[in-house]
Amino acid sequence: MDEDLLPIGVFARLGRLSVKQLRHYGELGLLVPAWVDPVTGYRYYRASQAREALSIGLLRSMDVPLAVVAEVLSGSPEALESVREELEAELARRRRTLASLEVVLERGLPSASVRVVVEPACRAVVVRERALDVGGVARATSAAVERLSPLARAVAGASDPVRLVGLFPLELDEPFDVAVALVVDGAVAGVLPGGARLEVLAGGAFACATHVGPYDQIGLTAHAVLAWCAERRLAVRGPIREVYVSDPAVTSPDQLVTHLMIPLEEEP
Repeated sequence: MDEDLLPIGVFARLGRLSVKQLRHYGELGLLVPAWVDPVTGYRYYRASQAREALSIGLLRSMDVPLAVVAEVLSGSPEALESVREELEAELARRRRTLASLEVVLERGLPSASVRVVVEPACRAVVVRERALDVGGVARATSAAVERLSPLARAVAGASDPVRLVGLFPLELDEPFDVAVALVVDGAVAGVLPGGARLEVLAGGAFACATHVGPYDQIGLTAHAVLAWCAERRLAVRGPIREVYVSDPAVTSPDQLVTHLMIPLEEEP
């Protein structure tokens, strides 16, 4: 046996990894022993592998998945870009959660002035975007609004204001579709955006409350409306509607007005 080889225990201390980790990384082909005794199965490493072991430990401490660690060690550091994007998205989600928590700390559990309104059915151009999880709702909604923007600008000169409505499942089973509807009267001039469909939004009775504040805190108002319905034994159905009253381009997030509407089940 080569005298330069180190037993796994010695190498584990040198590379600041546990023996269990070294065995796991060896099985994955991430850090393969320099030699394995065919009789005893003991694993041996070279001191020159310590830098690789320390690099694995460093990357794992930064929550880099093992698959990406392998790419980085093979000479592709650009693979870390995807990890950075995921961490930035998670940080943004945490900040939104913290902001909602601050509201609850300041004002208590959410409550709202809820009313029952009856809305007629209406025609709308609807686009859908896929959200992989709750954290992807904002991205999917923004993407749907952007796809509808050219058509919305085209109808902006009409007497009625642009009416955009977000449509969200009542149960957010992942993944799910997020839809945004542009309410239209009569025929739609021009070509519909790619993937858009002309649909009829069902009418009926809705439990409705007005949310004033950032879009990412609408969930607090939705909680209040659902609690109001539950107290009155009112059965609800989806999709939940967000009727956007304000233009976010010219309105501060704290002043955005949104009507939150939850469809009520019709009595038998």
